[in-house]
Amino acid sequence: MIRLIKKLDRPVRTDFSVTLTLEQRVRSRLRVRLDDGREAGIFLARGDRLRDGDCLISEERLIVRVKAAREPVSTVLGRDPWLFARACYHLGNRHVALQIEPGRLRYPHDHVLDALVRGLGLEVILEEAPIEPERGAYGGPGHTHGAGHREH
Repeated sequence: MIRLIKKLDRPVRTDFSVTLTLEQRVRSRLRVRLDDGREAGIFLARGDRLRDGDCLISEERLIVRVKAAREPVSTVLGRDPWLFARACYHLGNRHVALQIEPGRLRYPHDHVLDALVRGLGLEVILEEAPIEPERGAYGGPGHTHGAGHREH
């Protein structure tokens, strides 16, 4: 089994990848299957959170890129900053993993949260998409929307 033991400081070019859900990307110990079918284990320092595009290196120096899996999410689209701010406040108050972008919020699908957001006057769309939530107050630098941000 391939043992992925360290997250690289920056992404590098590689032909190998592993597609992980949000729940998998927050775990530091995990048995996975690379996208080419090989078994691997992730053995990172506790608290290391993986993001789409991060690269891991194995004991044998194999480099593997992390890809955010498509999973059930609730997406909120809109143009009213006041309603968006209210939705972010109420979802954040419930410690929901929340991806915030201009004109769009995304969180792991939950019908109770969908009802809350609809009750605030926003439309919720159910879809399968990757999710890359904000890191939070203690999780290091926030989410950026530069060239590294991409949709699968």
